[in-house]
Amino acid sequence: MTSEHARISHRIAAIAESATLKVDAKAKALKAEGRPIISYAAGEPDFVTPSNVVDAASAAVLDPRNYRYTPAAGLPELREAIAEKTRRDSGLAVDASRVIVTNGGKQAVYQSIATVVDDGDEVILPSPYWTTYPEVIKLAGGVPVEVFAGADQGYKVTVEQLEAARTPKTKLLIFVSPSNPTGAVYSPQETTAIGTWALEHGIWVMTDEIYQNLVYDGVKAVSIVEAVPELAEQTLLVNGVAKSYAMTGWRLGWMVGPADAIKGAANMQSHLTSNVSNISQRAALAALTGPQETVELMRQSFERRRNVIIEELNKIEGVHAPMPHGAFYAYADVTGLLGRNWGGVKATTSLELADLILEQAEVAVVPGEAFGPSGYLRLSYALGDEPLLEGIQRLQRLFS
Repeated sequence: MTSEHARISHRIAAIAESATLKVDAKAKALKAEGRPIISYAAGEPDFVTPSNVVDAASAAVLDPRNYRYTPAAGLPELREAIAEKTRRDSGLAVDASRVIVTNGGKQAVYQSIATVVDDGDEVILPSPYWTTYPEVIKLAGGVPVEVFAGADQGYKVTVEQLEAARTPKTKLLIFVSPSNPTGAVYSPQETTAIGTWALEHGIWVMTDEIYQNLVYDGVKAVSIVEAVPELAEQTLLVNGVAKSYAMTGWRLGWMVGPADAIKGAANMQSHLTSNVSNISQRAALAALTGPQETVELMRQSFERRRNVIIEELNKIEGVHAPMPHGAFYAYADVTGLLGRNWGGVKATTSLELADLILEQAEVAVVPGEAFGPSGYLRLSYALGDEPLLEGIQRLQRLFS
């Protein structure tokens, strides 16, 4: 290999490891060593997949139809079911031909961004953001432009902030409501204002709606295409069954969008992965079209856990955790804990604080550096009621 060539590509070498998965892996490794670790790291429901979904998958395993290649964009009946869900929950009437079934939501995110972003295009990325977004933007050749909204804004950016970040190179806006990592849900008025701004300036929108059905206090996560219907021709919607149906391991997501963008993304997928596992597709079809009572019970459990974790976190002096109205994350402002000694160790960043918490309290949390600026911790409350409370009580003792 000649010296002028790097061993692996610069683009791939520049990709950072998923911070949330890294923390979760470290927590699991310590647990395997016998330490009583409680982990709030992974955004993964602790519930089992609903039985009707598992039954459908079991039947699909025995059906020879599922042993062969199927259309790369997805099974026709599943695409129809996704189109119906999009109409029902996102307010967008869309033909099944404008749906692509993907290997989890992450593939849908990557394909959406890669479909519309060229080298040098700027992508406005509200912060705090999901750790994967900036890496995928860069992988597609784009330039992430972070726009930060702190706890004082409820972690929601304004049109004024977006406009200040817009340049002639702006091609795409990432819009996520409910948010990972903050659980913030934009109001219908806020969503309309942002959608109108994007429409006015001809900016594409990728809206990640994976948590749209996990909302609390009677709040509805209004889709940006429902708030501004004219925006549909420049919007790509990403979704999946992982979170609402406790199906993270089934790897089933999708993207919905305008005909030309979907055609391009489908061509890409035909070379990238071809069809998603037919067993997972049959399972997802059962999830979307079957009974929803179990899903509602899971949502109610998340709402109860949310109430507990926010109340208990805010008992810690120096912690401010706004009440999230969606997803299953608490995003705590911990700047009041920084610069102080805890158990003989001084933490000046949330990264250092997270390491301190893991070592001294045996609790795994994800530091704000994974999602934007330092000074924050993300805690998933998608774990059992008892460990959820015990973990926060450990933090209360550590920081008392």
